[in-house]
Amino acid sequence: MGTGKKVFHMGAIASLIWLIGWLVAWEAFVAPLQPGSWLLALKALPLLLPLRGVIKRDLYTLQWSSMLILIYFAEGVVRAWADQSAASRHMAIGEIALVVVYYFCALLYLRPYKKEAQRLAKELLDKVKVPHG
Repeated sequence: MGTGKKVFHMGAIASLIWLIGWLVAWEAFVAPLQPGSWLLALKALPLLLPLRGVIKRDLYTLQWSSMLILIYFAEGVVRAWADQSAASRHMAIGEIALVVVYYFCALLYLRPYKKEAQRLAKELLDKVKVPHG
């Protein structure tokens, strides 16, 4: 694995794990919506689903998780804008940053694979083209 791909893979793993911890800490300890309520911390659970696949470099998992993560981006934007608590707004900005890191690391890791798949598809199509006339 090239150095660039390794950096992007490790960045995806680190940002995903960090995001899971960040969300739990935010909703359970730092700035819960209601004091003593930790139930909203369960929003981190869906992020555990792709974790194993991301660690194992599963391309399909990296693809669908880069779409799933956008839900957390949207939540972060809404909460950074709308939450009353300064601590909660800061946590939302941190969520946005971690999501952006994950998203770009996943896409940059996948980029060479996508280019290779496109090259192979073009090669295959060139082989099966039937001349007209």
